[in-house]
Amino acid sequence: MNRESFAAGERLVSPAYVRQGREARRSHEHLIRLLLEKGKCPEDGWDESTLELFLHELAIMDSNNFLGNCGVGEREGRVASALVARRHYRFIHGIGRSGDIAAVQPKAAGSSLLNKITNSLVLDIIKLAGVHTVTNCFVVPMATGMSLTLCFLTLRHKRPKAKYIIWPRIDQKSCFKSMITAGFEPVVIENVLEGDELRTDLKAVEAKVQELGPDYILCVHSTTSCFAPRVPDRLEELAVICANYDIPHIVNNAYGVQSSKCMHLIQQGARVGRIDAFVQSLDKNFMVPVGGAIIAGFNDSFIQEISKMYPGRASASPSLDVLITLLSLGSNGYKKLLKERKEMFSYLSNRLKKLSEAYNERLLHTPHNPISLAVTLKTLDEHCDKAVTQLGSMLFTRQVSGARVVPLGSVQTVSGYTFKGFMSHTNNYPCAYLNAASAIGMKTQDVDLFIKRLDKCLKTVRKEQNKESDISGVDNYDKTEDVDIEEMALKLDNVLLDTYQYSS
Repeated sequence: MNRESFAAGERLVSPAYVRQGREARRSHEHLIRLLLEKGKCPEDGWDESTLELFLHELAIMDSNNFLGNCGVGEREGRVASALVARRHYRFIHGIGRSGDIAAVQPKAAGSSLLNKITNSLVLDIIKLAGVHTVTNCFVVPMATGMSLTLCFLTLRHKRPKAKYIIWPRIDQKSCFKSMITAGFEPVVIENVLEGDELRTDLKAVEAKVQELGPDYILCVHSTTSCFAPRVPDRLEELAVICANYDIPHIVNNAYGVQSSKCMHLIQQGARVGRIDAFVQSLDKNFMVPVGGAIIAGFNDSFIQEISKMYPGRASASPSLDVLITLLSLGSNGYKKLLKERKEMFSYLSNRLKKLSEAYNERLLHTPHNPISLAVTLKTLDEHCDKAVTQLGSMLFTRQVSGARVVPLGSVQTVSGYTFKGFMSHTNNYPCAYLNAASAIGMKTQDVDLFIKRLDKCLKTVRKEQNKESDISGVDNYDKTEDVDIEEMALKLDNVLLDTYQYSS
């Protein structure tokens, strides 16, 4: 209510009570004003009443919510279902215009304001997470793979002779297909094994640049967040190579915002060499539904070029989701989540190390990977070719999601390219292994339950191989726990074993 409305209310209710209510509303409005003035994530998260007031104030600025609005066009924000309208807080027009996803819509001042604020908050969080010199970013309503494709298509106009993308191998389908979809030929650079870790072959990258010629290379497409035993690419050295040969550099930072190490690599790469853009997922870093990504960079004009390359308007849902999340958490809440993730990484590492040693396996030494861990499965693989696959199937049927088992010798064809040792990021990794990751939002109870179920599955597989079952040395599995899950899993194990296959 405005001042006149409060004054009118004083004729109906005691003026003292109305003034008290007016001051309470002002406290909400003060938070909103600070957000609009500073464009930064508030330190402390907002309560739901402030959030809903803010979203309502923005929504009524859109033409579809005007009282008496007369729409005679083909896109007037009409929604058949009231449930759908409420789900989207009545933001129906989306963001951007037909020629620019970042442009302001005349029909949707509220949605446009929401878009601008969201991009500003996300930029603030990226700086908080470690990339202090980033200059611009925007939320795009596509996941990481298609967002990478958008970056490559933008570079096409700047480098008309280019047909190749140099790509240090990472066995993840979407980032590979992003290059194919954009119409370029990936040049796969195999990783080198250093101890247990798979690292960037810098000599091979530079040799390939010289062989193909810089003008014919669209960019180097590097990676930060990845599954162990692969570790983040040597971004600083790659950035120097790109600067020396005047080649663009696009970084796939899929779930790297939650890792200070990944963000430090990007910051250092931009400082000593060249990084044109880095792309990260919304769902993996901010715990929102799948469907959005952030494209960020150090050259404001290039990031604007990418946003203008997006054809047509776009869904506002990813922007709305991340705006609500960041305002609910506040910068202090997000920093707390980052701190807890690091603690969970150490806890998960210690528990996996103890369990692996009990089964005469070991936790692979991958100190350069700050999120993912890997445990060898040598003993299983040595005694039974199907044992590794069986372990993965058993974990899946026992509702353990996210763990990946990687057998030896897997071959897979992706978009016409055949990869040997697929999922292991190299043709011939020395052993089979199991992956687990400590991602943002993981709790101690998640780790404990995973270790118990993994222990149970390892014992079962060992029994089938005539091995001693009671050798783990870890906490005994609670036989009364997850009884229904175990009964269901036992029925499914044999059914799924022959068809089980983890998709990257």
